[in-house]
Amino acid sequence: MSKPQFANAEQGEAFCFDYTDYLSASCKKRWSFIDAIYGVIPIFGMVTRKAAASSQTDQEKLKALALQVLSTQVNDETNIIRLITLAGQQGLTRFDIQLPYALEGEQLAQIRQEVGSPLQLTQQDERLLIRLPIPNAATSA
Repeated sequence: MSKPQFANAEQGEAFCFDYTDYLSASCKKRWSFIDAIYGVIPIFGMVTRKAAASSQTDQEKLKALALQVLSTQVNDETNIIRLITLAGQQGLTRFDIQLPYALEGEQLAQIRQEVGSPLQLTQQDERLLIRLPIPNAATSA
């Protein structure tokens, strides 16, 4: 079994997800009953909701889905895990999260453990760089 291959700088530009903006937007959002269910049990939103416009980029889809599943009712680690899961489902391999504060080592360890699949997390001050394995890289190696 070969090691997973991760996206590097030549394989597309990483985009930055501003976590603080989404928490702010989440606080202002008017919740419907379905939104509340998705907020409490986000797997429903991750599996059943489809992006409305197929012309959206992967980044736009991720941002729209994130607004549906990120919640101020859970801790930051849980929200980051949800965001990484959504990105993987969208086929994104590189993105950054701009946080309001730097995460501690225990928080990073919890994120790594909960995601379960190989990933690279690098923290630069309040910016978390996320690199996911390239899909099907193991089979093409």
